[in-house]
Amino acid sequence: MSRRGLSFICQNCGAGANRWQGKCEACGEWNTMVEEGAERPPGRKAPKGRLFELQPLTGEAHDAPRLPSGIAELDRVTGGGFVRGSVLLMAGDPGIGKSTLLIQATAALARAGERAVYISGEEAVAQVRLRAERLGLADAPVELASETAVEDIIATLTQGKIPRLIVIDSIQTMWTDTVDSAPGTVSQVRGAAQMLIRFAKRSGAAIILVGHVTKDGQIAGPRVVEHMVDAVLSFEGEGSHQFRILRAVKNRFGPTDEIGVFEMTGAGLREVSNPSELFLSERDLGSPGTAVFAGMEGTRPLLVEIQALVAPTSLGTPRRAVVGWDTSRLAMVIAVLEAHCGVKLGGYDVYLNIAGGMRINEPAADLAAAAALVSSLANSPLPADAVYFGEISLSGAIRPVSHTPSRLKESAKLGFARAVVPEAVRGETGEGGLKTSHVGSLTSLVADIAALGRPRQNTGPAAKTG
Repeated sequence: MSRRGLSFICQNCGAGANRWQGKCEACGEWNTMVEEGAERPPGRKAPKGRLFELQPLTGEAHDAPRLPSGIAELDRVTGGGFVRGSVLLMAGDPGIGKSTLLIQATAALARAGERAVYISGEEAVAQVRLRAERLGLADAPVELASETAVEDIIATLTQGKIPRLIVIDSIQTMWTDTVDSAPGTVSQVRGAAQMLIRFAKRSGAAIILVGHVTKDGQIAGPRVVEHMVDAVLSFEGEGSHQFRILRAVKNRFGPTDEIGVFEMTGAGLREVSNPSELFLSERDLGSPGTAVFAGMEGTRPLLVEIQALVAPTSLGTPRRAVVGWDTSRLAMVIAVLEAHCGVKLGGYDVYLNIAGGMRINEPAADLAAAAALVSSLANSPLPADAVYFGEISLSGAIRPVSHTPSRLKESAKLGFARAVVPEAVRGETGEGGLKTSHVGSLTSLVADIAALGRPRQNTGPAAKTG
């Protein structure tokens, strides 16, 4: 009798090894290798494949290609609604509101006459009902279940009319008999996800898999699951802020980096149709070190406030702290300011924050960040009615960015009167009489801000601004 094959699987990245080792060679994590049974014992022959029918590319679609969820911000992120047979993976920190958003989505679909099923592997049916009652959704005809066996779930869902939307909360709690390992392991997550994806493609039902995240913000389980699904949605936010951002990291049927903004209230998640007003609602006008950045998130223009604080330090190595932006990007902007603009920041601590808990990824925020830094250092408040956007090159030149008309249009809509933009976009004007100031190099912008500076009450190391 042949011995059942065993392998060691990293629970962080899913890499395999034929022997145990303290450190995973693929991801570098310690004590993550766990012994799991092979999915098929050695010596057993693979089952013979079955014949299937090949379909022509040309054909007529009888059903609507997308199913609107009834939540406009969710539809924006998914690209207009749920595609039939698609599988989405939604991940986020514990308590961020994933289950709340999905129970609201299933309730909206059920009230519209569609069959929606919510299956929880973490909570009992009574607990899900309590949440629905708190959100005012107890009258929605959503079908609930508390089950973790994938084979039983699929067998039940195939009875009667196929649901249009199925929520699995969460994929880490699901298990299948085809994999000989404990629930929650990499092999079980991969096997359960594969069976659910196969069911979605054959039945045409849209499935949303809820995923947990690790302490560093990565989706828990094997990375191959992210490649298997059609879309990966990241639900972001902080406990100190009431704002929640749903971001499309991957989407085969729509744009990536699209965001939807929600506000957490006592009655659940509320859509924010104009997030720019929300992020700018508590601006501290007239204070040095604040600049408004006109950014783009997917196809949506978004205005956020960038806050900078440059303070004298007594440490040998000054501190650089960033919240909501790339630390390496800040280091590059500081280097350009020192090398080409004569701004000496070696004796100062530098703090940069994106107000409202937003996270900015595009390089167009370079100009606004540099303006906020110089404003704080020179104690020179920036105009309250101005917005900034542009990419800074290593030579100190201001490079153009895309979607300039959309950025200017959104700025004019929110009442801003001027915009500081790259020289290369001259001729692209906004609406509503928005005045544009074109800058070709960072040196000229620094000189204009420093000229309006005022002396500080308590001065540290001498600041030199060219």
